[in-house]
Amino acid sequence: MPRLAALMLALCSTAAFAATDPRTIPTQLPAAWQAKTREVFKQAIEIPSVHNRGQTQRVATLLADQFRKAGIPDSDIHMMPYEALPGDQTTALIVRWRSPHATKKPMLILGHMDVVEAKREDWKYDPFVFREEGGYFLGRGSSDMKDGDVATTMAAVKLMSEGFKPDRDIIFFYSGDEETRGVGATLGSTKWRNLTDAEFGLNADGGCAAYDRNFKPLGCGISVAEKTFQTYFFTTRNPGGHSSRPRPDNAIYDLADALEKLRSHRFQPMQNAANRGYFEERARQEGDSPLGQAMRRWLANPNDGAAADEIEANPLEVGLTRTRCVATMLKGGHADNALPQSAEATVNCRIMPGVEPKDVQAELQQTVGPNVEVKPDPAYIGFPTPSSLLRPDVLAAVTKAVQHFHGPAMRVYPVMSTGASDGSFFRAQGIPVYDVDGSWGISPDDERAHGLDERTPVRSMYDDVLHWEMIMKALAG
Repeated sequence: MPRLAALMLALCSTAAFAATDPRTIPTQLPAAWQAKTREVFKQAIEIPSVHNRGQTQRVATLLADQFRKAGIPDSDIHMMPYEALPGDQTTALIVRWRSPHATKKPMLILGHMDVVEAKREDWKYDPFVFREEGGYFLGRGSSDMKDGDVATTMAAVKLMSEGFKPDRDIIFFYSGDEETRGVGATLGSTKWRNLTDAEFGLNADGGCAAYDRNFKPLGCGISVAEKTFQTYFFTTRNPGGHSSRPRPDNAIYDLADALEKLRSHRFQPMQNAANRGYFEERARQEGDSPLGQAMRRWLANPNDGAAADEIEANPLEVGLTRTRCVATMLKGGHADNALPQSAEATVNCRIMPGVEPKDVQAELQQTVGPNVEVKPDPAYIGFPTPSSLLRPDVLAAVTKAVQHFHGPAMRVYPVMSTGASDGSFFRAQGIPVYDVDGSWGISPDDERAHGLDERTPVRSMYDDVLHWEMIMKALAG
């Protein structure tokens, strides 16, 4: 089926779905598999696999044990220890499910086992104690992304228990430092390529389907491109002196002025196949609303900065029209009775595909002026990665799975991810990657990755197992 035709599959009215809370619909996953999935998910959440805690190998062991019990031999289960951030000893897991009669190149399934730090004092409950409440599973990693790790693992285990024989090898790659350096994905896509080489990759790091607060389907975006991750440091310097005799210039004030300029600066909006396809679908959904009109104006004129600003004023659309940079950390001064001799801001940028980080650095430098030093983080220099052409077989498999669980109103379309994932490292080495996880939620209420009270709907966790089962059957059957 042509790609456009597949995207324009017949619709039914969204009104039929608007009155039904998807969280209340029973899952189709059998009770026995619900219990198995819940237990593995609980164990995964309660392992604090944060950088520098040395716990990621426990997650790898948990997942490896599921594959081993299902019949994968030890010779095809690889624990790969490595150092991520200096001193952070972590582990990647690579598992190969071999086809007895392979007729195609392997398929790669990606995930990561590490999670962002969560402080007990910030959360209402312990973030590393698994909880079920109000139709949700809660805990750090419940949506980013131990749900995807467990779903892909349990889907494979379920298929093996039912005697399914894939017609291509299926390789599972779970890294241990996606949230920090991406060293595991770098190694996985280069040094360990003999273990991961595949025709294409499917990334479980990123839910596909979503509903709005009125339970209207928002569609399923298959990420085919990612922004480039790059951090810069803004530094101001000053001779300083005694605080009793303030100078007219001050390193902290100079930095504050620079950050005010950053806050108001807007990069040139840019269109590519991924975000254009996304906004064509979103404009259709929005109809004649002010947001829909802004989307159509920008689609008609990619240089219409005012329309792009109006789009990005909506919390669902932030970061999708242009490069965005934001201050994330501050430090400055050395004593309360001394004028600051230096001040520094950490500025994190998510750069549009195809744009070089050095060009963003130059634009930032021009924006803040010569009295502020703008330098990239020397620990990680980002690099642009290509978009992945959306394969018709992947599109068809995802569309069938998504609409099986959510109905034909949950349309499927390409999208550009504003975040960063391990997929970019494999794209850079010539393996196309698609973010196609089957988890879902209510947007924006359930978008809590990296934040407080992270959660995923109970049904979403169980649906995700069946989603990946259908994907594996479709693409390796």
